[in-house]
Amino acid sequence: MGNHKSTTITTTSSTAVLPHRIHRIIQNFLLIWLDANIDESKQDFKNSLVHLRHLVASITPFTDAQECVEFLSDIKKEKVFMIVSGSLGQQIVPEIHAWSQLDSIYIFFSNPSHHEQWVKAMPKVKGVHNDIKPIYKALPSDRERCNRAMISISFHGIDTLFMYTQLFKEVLLEIDDDTKSIKDFVEYCLLQDDIAEDEVKQIEQRYRRHIPI
Repeated sequence: MGNHKSTTITTTSSTAVLPHRIHRIIQNFLLIWLDANIDESKQDFKNSLVHLRHLVASITPFTDAQECVEFLSDIKKEKVFMIVSGSLGQQIVPEIHAWSQLDSIYIFFSNPSHHEQWVKAMPKVKGVHNDIKPIYKALPSDRERCNRAMISISFHGIDTLFMYTQLFKEVLLEIDDDTKSIKDFVEYCLLQDDIAEDEVKQIEQRYRRHIPI
């Protein structure tokens, strides 16, 4: 797999490209898709990614189980949702199931009955499916549950305005074009439901009055 240095965030009026490290600070969770038969050139796979990115912005596909496990082991702060084929799932899920960063696993395989027995011992496995659509339906509620839990744990007692101000400083350190950085980050913040619009404007005005921060 190639290096993932940046992530594109689609806003209502433009596309904001933030450094991968900054995007991962903002986003509480990501999706890993492991399947030895993934073909990124196929339209079905592209369509699935488009749909999934409406649910989870950061998606990393893998065809190699070891690369996937190594990537997962490096994740320390976010929670991970995982789509995995039945054969590879049976191989690696017992190894990674207890990892704290792994929240939910969805087995995606043409013959679900073949895997229904072993997954009974794996409570993080939310289902075995031969169709991607049930996974589309399950992800929003699992994402919301996970997000609420992480916000409660990570930001309990922390002022939201302070948190986003610190993130804003990080963004400006990472991107050369400060004017565009401000615009993109402000648009992203306005899409979040945990900070009020007037607080976003305060962050923007504070920066413009005190250059540099």
